[in-house]
Amino acid sequence: MIILQRPGSVEQQSALLERDPTELSDELELALRLGQVEIRFQPQFAGDSGHMVGAEALARWKHPRFGEIGARDLFDLAARAGLADNLPGHILSLAVAEARNWPEGFRLSVNVAPKQLLAEGFVARFPGEVASSQLDPKQVTLEITEELLLGDLDLAARQLKQLRDLGFRIALDDFGAGFCNFDYLKRLPLDALKLDRSMVQGIVECERDLAVLRAIVTLARVLGLDVVAEGIETEEQRLAVVAEGCSSWQGFLGSEPLAREDLLQIA
Repeated sequence: MIILQRPGSVEQQSALLERDPTELSDELELALRLGQVEIRFQPQFAGDSGHMVGAEALARWKHPRFGEIGARDLFDLAARAGLADNLPGHILSLAVAEARNWPEGFRLSVNVAPKQLLAEGFVARFPGEVASSQLDPKQVTLEITEELLLGDLDLAARQLKQLRDLGFRIALDDFGAGFCNFDYLKRLPLDALKLDRSMVQGIVECERDLAVLRAIVTLARVLGLDVVAEGIETEEQRLAVVAEGCSSWQGFLGSEPLAREDLLQIA
């Protein structure tokens, strides 16, 4: 079931979930044109200093009736509306445009959908979008997920290598949430592992969970990869991931996702 971040009544939620796909498609397309689909930025903090070092771009749909719909639910709705192939490109372009003229060295993390990465022309087009926003490619981290295993891993590796050669950083997102195919670590040109929030939720209370985190960080260190911890909600969790060697972290302990203007005020 789709859960809205600020839901209306049960009847309103049911109305959204049961909406005809054609009607939903028209509504979402209109929302894109009207700018109701926006970007929020989740700040990321350095493990050693605690300073803010960048932010991850997250999509939000400010629905006039149902409130703010988060990225996961938004993409679920887009899939039902037949817009799953169109929405990721729109979100990626919007995120890069919003990061225009960010402070030097301040990093932008953006999610890249498998079909985007594997699409013809993406490697040629995306660097141009970044350049037009006056961002250095070294400021941009492309986050990919294990869904790529459902596509062409060899092509994905070639595409990512071309982007990495241009200066972009590559992170494997949601690490630990799926089946963790280690072939990724051998074949993809990675710079970082981004731990799924499920990998940090029990590390304060459970020695076994902490041991798993420690093993992942040790593996990453051997491979020369940074580790980013996601979903940090308590000071105890932050202290644990920093002590184990995670290079950076993000979560509600540091900040909720912010609008661009609010982010730049504290960057």
